[in-house]
This record gives sequence, structure tokens and C-alpha cells, in this order.
Amino acid sequence: MEFTVSARGKSPALPIQQLIKKNFGHLPVEQIESFFGFAEPCTLYGGRVYTGAELSRYDLRSLYKMGINFRIPLTNHYATAKEYAECLPFLEKHYRPGNSVIITNDKLAKWVRADFPDYRVEASVIKNINTLKKVEKAYELYDTVILPMEANEDEKLLQSIPEKQRVMLFANAGCAMTCPSKICYTSVSKVNKEGDKSLWQCSQSLKSRDILGMMDFDLDYLQSLGFHRFKVLRSRPGQMTGF
Repeated sequence: MEFTVSARGKSPALPIQQLIKKNFGHLPVEQIESFFGFAEPCTLYGGRVYTGAELSRYDLRSLYKMGINFRIPLTNHYATAKEYAECLPFLEKHYRPGNSVIITNDKLAKWVRADFPDYRVEASVIKNINTLKKVEKAYELYDTVILPMEANEDEKLLQSIPEKQRVMLFANAGCAMTCPSKICYTSVSKVNKEGDKSLWQCSQSLKSRDILGMMDFDLDYLQSLGFHRFKVLRSRPGQMTGF
């Protein structure tokens, strides 16, 4: 198995080694392929509201020494050619074999692939790729496709997917598992563009649904279906979701 692990919510003052020991000590270090989270500011970030760096330069150096890569969450829904050009120094800084970018906007994916061929370009879970047709379409542009949490329980879909080595599944799940609309993702994109946190929205107050809290999936079973790449979240104390 191979894991990509969340550094969401981490203070840059906390050394990455301590985070691994405290929150992910059950994972063999040699099976941690990458960490994902925010480094310095970038307007292309999405998924979570950017409130500051989570991975410091020291963290990244430490990860690289351990053979662990950096996954950059460029999952903002909105991207212009001008903005992309302004973000080129950021992309150049973190460009190295093994590192990857997680992307929602197809135009951005095409720009990054053309200019930085050694980045692994991954289709974000935010794209909600939940059918075989969508998976096969995403394969045309992306190296890897991240399926939504609820796909783990769709055995028919999982068995039908070709090239399973190009698919990443969640190892655990939070509130997105049962969310009917996931409006938070689009609103986060707007917050990270405008800097106005009042733009953030959540569907919990709009639609009734069961919230199951943090839950773990049966990775041995998912591996038996042919999947070996998994995304691991970090629980938020006292909340029903994860970082």
C-alpha cells in the first residue's frame, strides 16, 4: 500500500516528524508516498481556506530526506492565464521528480502539464469523478484520479475501473462521505481568491443528512480489488470531519 497523508491544520512550528509520530505512527514511513498541505501563499489553493502555511521549508527538507514527496493542493475552481503566470515562481520552486499537483480546473491541469512535465497531475476529489465514464475521461488529462469517499462503497464501480494503479481512494472519511452538495469546495475557492471568509458556506444548515463522523475503510478489502493508493485524513478533535 501507498499513502498520501494530510498536513492540513498543522502549525508550521510543529516539526513534521512530530506530526507523523503523533497522528500517523501506525503508518510505516516507507509507505508514506507524500504529504499534502499549504506551503507559502498561492491563490490557486482550494479545498480548505488558506489561513497560513502548514508545511515549512524545514518540513519539506525533512520529508525529502525521508523519501516523502510534496502534493500541492491547487484545487481552486477558478484560474486565469494571468494568474497562472503570476504563480509560476511558486510552481518552479517546488518542481522536482516525485512531487505532484492536485487540480480541479482542467485548464490549469493542461497548463501545468505543458510547462512542468515531471509533476504528477492528479484529478482532485472535488471533481466528483463517480462513474466509469468520468474516470476514463479524466485519464485523458490526469495521471491519477482521486475518487470521492462514497465510491469506496460502490463495488460495481470499483471493479469496473481499468488501470486501478492510477486511482486513489480514501483510507478514512469525514463529513464529505454523506454530503449531498459539497458547496463548501466552491465557496473555499472564492474565499482564497477574495480573502473574504464570509463567503464560506456549508450544506449542513441547508439539507438534512446523517453525519457519521470520522470512519475508517477496510483497506485490505479495497486492496483485494486491485487498489493500492490511499489518501489519509487527520481527525479534527471534537468535530465530525477531518483535516
